[in-house]
Amino acid sequence: MPVVKVADAQVHYAVSGSGAGPALLLVHGTGSVGAPVTWGSTIPLLDGDRVVIAPDLSGTDATVDDGGELTVEILTNQVIAVIEDADLGPVDLLGFSMGATVVAAVAALRPDLVHRLILVAGWAYTEGEEYLRNTFALWRRLGDTDAESFSRFVTMTGFGRGFLNSIGRDAVEAMTRNMTPTPGTLRHVDYDVALDIRPLLPRIRTRTLVVGCAQDATIPVEHSRALHDAIAGSSYVEIDSGHVVMFEKQDEFVARVREFIAAG
Repeated sequence: MPVVKVADAQVHYAVSGSGAGPALLLVHGTGSVGAPVTWGSTIPLLDGDRVVIAPDLSGTDATVDDGGELTVEILTNQVIAVIEDADLGPVDLLGFSMGATVVAAVAALRPDLVHRLILVAGWAYTEGEEYLRNTFALWRRLGDTDAESFSRFVTMTGFGRGFLNSIGRDAVEAMTRNMTPTPGTLRHVDYDVALDIRPLLPRIRTRTLVVGCAQDATIPVEHSRALHDAIAGSSYVEIDSGHVVMFEKQDEFVARVREFIAAG
């Protein structure tokens, strides 16, 4: 697995697949499990005709740094460094949840590195948005005091009720173990609490697709709609899914991504 040094971080990233089009770089959301769990079942559906790059940013188990506060600037610089180190840019850049906030900043600050931009289940700011502020405050409190309740709450809000019922108890119990309140995960939560990328959104000129999730109880779909409104010329699609759309509606998600990046 390639590694690039960015400030005090050793940022790991995986590269797979081949193809003639721009590489596709996928940025994970909140959680120390990072890219392998977020994208593990999705990458094989995308790397048949594209090179796919999947970094693990600071806060994940794979990337080592000083354990300090994470900011938009720090994570943005890590994605920029991965693109430059892989030497496959400009890339099609896709971010999920927290990752959507990072890739939006990359597109605003380094448009030369981004061919197309896809924002999935993202948002622009937390302070002043009381639902999100309280969600992340509860994550932080449970992460500090009750690890099992943290994992269950994140699973409950991360997936639609119908999906959880459809996969059954054993699968749900297994999924709760994918989101534990490690120190890295809680660093991501603190990033989420402090987030405000609104000043950057008008600077995005890259062709952009915003994907909203209609049943999203973590980042309500209105935030995806607001991102679409704030990014000039962006396209918008909505999938009838909970937050973790790449698990819940994988085929539809992959089809939407492939359709957008295939447009040239």
